[in-house]
Amino acid sequence: MIANRGEIALRVLRTCREMGLRTVAVYSQVDDGSAVVGEADETVRIGPGPARRSYNHIPAVIEAARMTGADAIHPGYGFLSENPDFAEVCAAEGITFVGPPPEVMERLGDKASARAAMVAAGFPLLPGSTDAIDDPDAAKSFADEIGYPIIIKAVAGGGGRGMAVVRDPREFTETYRRTRAGAAAVFGDGRVYVERYLDSARHVEIQVLCDTHGNGVHLGARDCSVQRRHQKLVEETPAPGLSDDAQREIGESAVRAVLSVGYVGAGTVEMLVDTACAHYFMEVNCRLQVEHPVTEMVTGIDLVAEQLRVAMGEPLRFTQDGIRFHGVAVECRINAEDPVKDFAPTPGLLESVELPGGPFVRVDTHVAAGSRIPSEYDSLLAKVITWAPDRDAALRRMDRALAETRLRGERIATTAGFLREVLAEPDFRAGRHDTGLLDRMKDRPLGGVAV
Repeated sequence: MIANRGEIALRVLRTCREMGLRTVAVYSQVDDGSAVVGEADETVRIGPGPARRSYNHIPAVIEAARMTGADAIHPGYGFLSENPDFAEVCAAEGITFVGPPPEVMERLGDKASARAAMVAAGFPLLPGSTDAIDDPDAAKSFADEIGYPIIIKAVAGGGGRGMAVVRDPREFTETYRRTRAGAAAVFGDGRVYVERYLDSARHVEIQVLCDTHGNGVHLGARDCSVQRRHQKLVEETPAPGLSDDAQREIGESAVRAVLSVGYVGAGTVEMLVDTACAHYFMEVNCRLQVEHPVTEMVTGIDLVAEQLRVAMGEPLRFTQDGIRFHGVAVECRINAEDPVKDFAPTPGLLESVELPGGPFVRVDTHVAAGSRIPSEYDSLLAKVITWAPDRDAALRRMDRALAETRLRGERIATTAGFLREVLAEPDFRAGRHDTGLLDRMKDRPLGGVAV
């Protein structure tokens, strides 16, 4: 059973079909008639539009598995994919959860315990509190000691939410209280920790894959530095500016770290890399990432298929020495958002859809002409992925693909044109970009590329 929606549900379904596995799609009322509902062997409606009453409603998801006899659940990403309670319920029901064990997920999902685990594994961290700091005066004293700028992060945060940067010590206490209150409201957990903030840093992540027999490998490094509101828009592999030796060293370090806590399945170790190429742990994502296609393009490995094989108890079919990396892959996320209006979502009816084609271009999507983009969920419409032997050729191919991407509808705007502007930025073209690139671009108007 695929406990998700949109392009990731359709992507998982297709790999299941190639592996000879029958599929069940669950869907909410607003997703009736979606592509995955039309493709699955069986379907179960699990509730109305709001995610808390459908895709995030554990009793409804489990009941759908019982009704259909599903013996495994793939959670995709988002929703229940990193919910240890859901994984525990699956285990209690005798259903295989395609992901790490719940106790590992719980340990790594709690940012404070994850940091402690990385310290024990020898993975570098930025100066910061190992545990949550619950007292504002103690937190302020700690921030003053490690130096500004600092970032306050929710222990239970994720997806770019639950964090705030403080540059002026006079603003610390109010920001600390506001971040705690926001974390309690959004995540049900108001604990936060404090960490040094890097202004000129790149967001780099390592894709790891581990089986139930104690084996683990990494599948290279991805650069995800182009972000808005701490959420990624452009991803690529290999990470530009990092030597092969540096990426190999970071990858091996990431594998050792996750194996030390008993990790199983596909996951991502995320880190910040400074201007001297030193790397510092941020978090572990205990699931498949949105940007996993770029890794598949350069390795030829179907990550969903490997997730399923690991969940079946099979050992990994390759060792680290057997993994080969070829060329460069880039992914751009096409969202129903208006870049001119600070990326405000633009839900509505898609009247026409034109997607790019040609050699070495992949498009992961769930939309077509007539699709309605609901306001209840993430605004992702499609992921465009290109591959080429070198980075410059991959970026030129991406620019061509984005120019051919036209998704139109009343009141719908997309990020496709804006992403062409990002790709044309001199710092990005030269691989000198960091997580502040989009903020710097906001200081001037768009250069005329239609959005």
